[in-house]
Amino acid sequence: MTHVLYGKPVVMEMNTQMLKKVEVLKQQNVIPTLATLRVGNRGDDIAYEKGIVKRCEAVGIAVKKIILPESVPQDQVIERIQAINEDHAVHGCLVFRPMPETLDDEAICDALAPEKDVDGITQGSLAGVFTGKDRGYAPCTAVACMKILDYYGVELEGKRAVVIGRSLVIGKPVAMMLLARHATVTMCHTRTKAMAAIARHADILIAAAGHAGTVDQHFCHPGQVVIDVGINFSKEGKMVGDANFEEISDVHAAITPVPGGVGTVTTSVLAEHVIQAAEKTLKQ
Repeated sequence: MTHVLYGKPVVMEMNTQMLKKVEVLKQQNVIPTLATLRVGNRGDDIAYEKGIVKRCEAVGIAVKKIILPESVPQDQVIERIQAINEDHAVHGCLVFRPMPETLDDEAICDALAPEKDVDGITQGSLAGVFTGKDRGYAPCTAVACMKILDYYGVELEGKRAVVIGRSLVIGKPVAMMLLARHATVTMCHTRTKAMAAIARHADILIAAAGHAGTVDQHFCHPGQVVIDVGINFSKEGKMVGDANFEEISDVHAAITPVPGGVGTVTTSVLAEHVIQAAEKTLKQ
């Protein structure tokens, strides 16, 4: 029988720890606070924003929503981010992306101070991931993958890990995290030849290709752990991952479901980063 690696129990354990930490912070008159910056009214951004507010408030994190019109000039967006950088009452900031095409997405991201970059979007945060330095925060989805592996007791040291996908949001940072935990990592991408054969020898497979059905039974073997990061939609409108869940289940590999897996944990990682940022202010 396939072992399904659900995200919910990971979140429940994280919530227990976060509630304790927030209580300690509040005893020292610190209320961990997240600022969200949204430009325009895209439906997916609004839905994600609601989920963030709900998850944060459940563990005692305050959320300050900043909503700007889609026609906002670039300099005004950067001014708002700089104001967040200087606001000692705000410990972390989430910038909704992608920005409208009229704005320079990269310049806006890099205006954010790394110490408040709780979703790992700045060059400073990414440099911290790649160098192993404590600067900024790693992308939340990449951290969520590691949280799931740790919760389910998956040994990383000395294991063979294959990451399919090389984005700065998931593929590259999660590869660096696996390396830091002494796994032997191979990265695959759209131009990798014989990808299935490479993946089949992995103890841990991270599927972050961004295409439904990329990973099937030929990529897997019994006892393998598959972390499916993909969020795609079928013709019928059903949310599916990058992996063919049914085929991999037949191979008896452990796998995260979509929905109910990595995505469930990602928002909790964001909340955890805000709390960590608040804790760091007490040490300054």
